[in-house]
Parts: sequence; structure tokens; C-alpha cells
Amino acid sequence: MPLTLTPGKQLGFRRMADDAGRFKMTAVDQRPPIKGPIAAHHGTPEAPWEDVARAKTTLMTALQPSSTAMLLDPHYAIPHGWQAFDPRKGLIVTLEDSLFRETGQGRYSSEIDDWSVAKIKRMGGDAVKVLAWYRPDISAEVKAAQHDFVKRTGEACAALDIPFLFELLVHPVDSDAEQTSEYTEMATKHSDHVLASVEAFAGADYGVDVFKLESPVPAQGIAGGDASVQALFDEMGRLAGRPWVMLSAGAGKADFKTVLEYAYAAGASGYLAGRAIWLDAFRSYPDWDAMEAGLRRDSVPYMAELNALTDARATPWQAHECYGGDGGAFVDPTAGFRHGYAGF
Repeated sequence: MPLTLTPGKQLGFRRMADDAGRFKMTAVDQRPPIKGPIAAHHGTPEAPWEDVARAKTTLMTALQPSSTAMLLDPHYAIPHGWQAFDPRKGLIVTLEDSLFRETGQGRYSSEIDDWSVAKIKRMGGDAVKVLAWYRPDISAEVKAAQHDFVKRTGEACAALDIPFLFELLVHPVDSDAEQTSEYTEMATKHSDHVLASVEAFAGADYGVDVFKLESPVPAQGIAGGDASVQALFDEMGRLAGRPWVMLSAGAGKADFKTVLEYAYAAGASGYLAGRAIWLDAFRSYPDWDAMEAGLRRDSVPYMAELNALTDARATPWQAHECYGGDGGAFVDPTAGFRHGYAGF
């Protein structure tokens, strides 16, 4: 039975994508990857709020003309950059806190304090984004908590009829040789951990509308044209069972472009990326002029390359097989629509 999108979710999809139904979305909601270098420059435990917020607004202003949607956070990007945000673009708002509780056998994710799906909907958000750390071999207690976190987010998004964009990242546990708390890809990650994580949240109970996924193989130095790698991307798309986009996890520009080539061949509908696009320019901080020049010189042309690749190879979201190839159809194109549309 094909899935049907409710009106609010469908409108959110349309606002996040281009007219053809492909996602070209830029993330500036990152907190540790931006706060950390700024704090290190100042030699302080915490980065100055104004500098973090200004950096995010600088990224937003330069990159949103090339984007179909922007992913923003409520701490910095929204309050500082609201006047700079182009309302013609889709607005995706992050819900999860960047701080997590590490146990060595899994990471507990949670919402930002005093923030909710309802507040994102109320302020005009077009979609809710949540990142959850996960892998199939974490402790049963952490696994249950992560499943509950995602499920209650999906339920809230369904109640408020707003798309749920769900991001998954695998992470180290105590038994791994590689140990990092950074928001970067594990160089030693296992493909089966990535795939099993997608499968764990693909059920209808979690209410995921779009998956934001990492490469099933380490992206650094990835080569194109490998049939075994393509098979892993194909399986990831099959397990997702709905529109999905790729994240960059700090991959280099060339590597991320190769990742997208594999993903698009497997049916992905676009990208939602940040550091692959803007990190090189951000490294110019605290020289704001140099940062802006780097965004114009390197990031904007790179996005043009990604967008051309997306236009040529990505699958429009409404054409995904989960909708029977007609995801753009209205749920009830009759005068009786209002009677069947669920309310509060």
C-alpha cells in the first residue's frame, strides 16, 4: 500500500525542495564544529555568543541563494540571522541538543531544553530535524532511550503535520580502537552498523519522513565506480524505504561529491550538508572578510557543482516508490477534505 503524505508534510516537502522535487539543503545548525574553533581562538571554555552567531549568519547569507532550504538552530542562527534568512527558502529547524550523555556503550540524545516540535511549527518551520547517535550493538538501556526519543518526535510531528527529517550517525563505543566525541565520521565504522541503524528506524512507528544518512563506507578517499560500494548504497536506500538525502559529516569536497554519485545511483533525492560546503572558508575565522571571500570563491561554485549533479541524477521525492510514484497527489481532492483532516 503506497504511503500518502498529509497536507502539512507535503507542503513542507515542497518548500524544502526545488520545483522538480530535489533537495539542495545547507546545514548551519552545527554547534560544536563552530563553537570549538572559535573558543580555541579566544582561549576560553566557551565561544563568545556573538562570534558564533555572526559566523552562522555569514554562512547563511552566502549560501542560501544556492540552497532550496536552510537548516538552522534556535541558539544562534535563528535569533541572530532571522532578518538575513530568505523566506522563499525552506526552513528546517533542529530539535536535538548538541550535548549528549556518553556511557561508553551508547550515547543518550535529547531535545534542546525548552524547545519542541510545537515551537518549531509555531515559528513557521517547514520541517523538524533530529540527529540521534545509534548503532545496533549499544546497550539495551541506551537503545531503548534512543528509540523512545525518535518515536516521540515522530508522534509530535504527525500530530502537528510537519515533516520529520531524521539524521543517524554511528559512533565509537568502549571496545573500538577509534575514540572521538567529535561530530565527524568514524574512519573505522562498519557498513553493517550504518545499515542496521537505518533499518531500526524505518518502521512506521517512528514517523520518519526523510532520512538524512551518512555514507555506509568511510568517505575519506572514497573512489568512484566500485560495484561493492554501490551495492551498500543500494541496500541503504532499500532499507530507508522513503525519500533520503546525504549528509557530509565533514567530508572533503571531492569525497562528498563522489558519495553523492553513489547515493543518486541508489535513489537518493538530494543532500543536506554543511561542512563539506563551508568548512574551508570558516577556517579563515576571525578574518570575516576572508571568510566571506572564501565562501564566494570556493563554496558557492562547489554548490553549483553539487546542484548540477543533483539535477542530473537525484530522484525527485514525489517519484519515490513508497508513494507509488505520485507523492505529490493531494490526500483528498474533494469537497469533503475538511471532514477527514485530523485536528487537535
